[in-house]
Amino acid sequence: MKTYQYLWCLFRYRPLLYTLNAVLWAIIHVAPLVPGLLAQQFFNRLQSATQLSHAFWLIIVLLVATELGRVCLILSGGTVDSLHRFSINGLLKRNMLARILERPGAHAVPGSPGEAISRFRDDARQAEDAVSWTLDSLGSIIFSIIAIVIMLRISVTITLFVFMPLVCMVAVTQAIHKRLERYRRASREATGAVTSAIGEIFSSVQGIKVAAAEDHVVQHFQGLNEQRRRTMLRDRTLEQLLDSIFGNTVGLGTGMILILAAQALHTHQLSIGDLALFIYYLTFVTEYTQWAGTFLAHYIQTGVAFQRMDALLQGAPAERLVAHHPLYLRGPLPASNKNTLPTTQDQLTTLRVEGLSYRYPDSGRGITGISLQLHQGSLTVITGRIASGKTTLLQALLGLLPRDEGEIYWNGQQVQDAASFFVPPRSAYTAQIPRLFSATLQENILLDQPHNPERLQKALHTAVLEPDIATLEHGLDTVIGSRGVKLSGGQIQRTAAARMLVRPASLLVFDDLSSALDIETEHLLWERLFQDQPPTCLVVSHRKTVLQRADQIIVLKDGQIEASGTLAELLESSAEFQYLWHGASNF
Repeated sequence: MKTYQYLWCLFRYRPLLYTLNAVLWAIIHVAPLVPGLLAQQFFNRLQSATQLSHAFWLIIVLLVATELGRVCLILSGGTVDSLHRFSINGLLKRNMLARILERPGAHAVPGSPGEAISRFRDDARQAEDAVSWTLDSLGSIIFSIIAIVIMLRISVTITLFVFMPLVCMVAVTQAIHKRLERYRRASREATGAVTSAIGEIFSSVQGIKVAAAEDHVVQHFQGLNEQRRRTMLRDRTLEQLLDSIFGNTVGLGTGMILILAAQALHTHQLSIGDLALFIYYLTFVTEYTQWAGTFLAHYIQTGVAFQRMDALLQGAPAERLVAHHPLYLRGPLPASNKNTLPTTQDQLTTLRVEGLSYRYPDSGRGITGISLQLHQGSLTVITGRIASGKTTLLQALLGLLPRDEGEIYWNGQQVQDAASFFVPPRSAYTAQIPRLFSATLQENILLDQPHNPERLQKALHTAVLEPDIATLEHGLDTVIGSRGVKLSGGQIQRTAAARMLVRPASLLVFDDLSSALDIETEHLLWERLFQDQPPTCLVVSHRKTVLQRADQIIVLKDGQIEASGTLAELLESSAEFQYLWHGASNF
């Protein structure tokens, strides 16, 4: 899509608000026409009058009233414009976030998180400004047209000089079009790199200190900041240079126009009132002309902003960036239609995977031709050496990675979109490295779930979290800090398990859940999980406690299934599993 097409779609979002905003600012920009005409009448009358009559006082009152009315309009227009700006900005962010949430979780955001933040913050603001500035353009154009018509009636020659600065600015803007785009893109990318580095440093403080790498990290950060400084300096300098060129061009044009006006006044081609009107209008026309040059440069930079935001859509149609959706800015949010309890169709009988493959584009590693089958109530354990493809298999199955090949069948029905299918109440997943938020323990467990005390208590009991909660200062209401910094590794894993168990699901998927648990806690967790009706579980693990419980064990090696079967079968027939079972250091 072209820049103007994006903008046109945004114009049509909340059309009544845009129209009201446009009308208010059109009146604000056109309003100076009236003081100019009043000034013309005042000075024409003053030229031949011997004293101030009632007509003079009426003109003065009208001038004051006009300016007071314009001030009121500006206050109203500012309020409406702020709401309109917020709507446009919110729509863009909403559409980008919606697309990100649709993507496979492991590859939801292209590039670095800091770059994504820059696009949400800076590029959305750039587009918001462009939409708002079109309103100023509309009012400025209407004023300029009417003013120029009036000025043409006074002097055609002088008025024609008004267009000269505008022609010069358009020519300059077109001449540096590519450089404007290049500098703006480099500036945004450098800002994103700095933002990403800040996030990575804050999340890796312990590793940096253990490795005594503080100096190296500081030097790297300084290098990124220096790169950002250079790119932003080029971008800002070019922008300021354009403003200077536009301002000086307008200034030179204005000087030439005033010289011509003075000559016309000397030859009595202009009256004093005509000169007053001419000078008054000229101030606004030249100001709008300079602003038009700035807007042309801003329009080019806005094209870069739309391109950068479109990259977050990752292949989706560009129209989705500006697709119209409601924004719930006030009042209660609409009730969710998401069903949290399994239906008959959600209950798992069999899960069959055929020829599942995924290769990481940068390394070529991954999984190839994985086929397996799970039955209701069974425990299937995936095991293997480090980098054998265990986590990749789970993520490709659940749609967190986009599979290259393969088919997945749930109760005999083919799953088309795994990412949207494998969610509660059909499936629940706990990652190898759980993500916790700087909120209370209860909020981290429930997230979007309604508070059901009975279900919450059962999840806490199964995850063996009750003794830990008793030691926390405020129990479930304890704020656990960024990424759960106040919890131990085992507490973080069990919190993630409770988060999963509080959402009823037919298939439970664990990625090395018990790696940070002691033997006793791990045994108790699995004992509680299977003490009632056994759930269907797909687990990545190397712990003997889990392997001994497994109905089926799948051994991966180099991204392929090396062997599968029961514990007894694999101990007898699989050399790879024997190597793992007897305590290899990499297992």
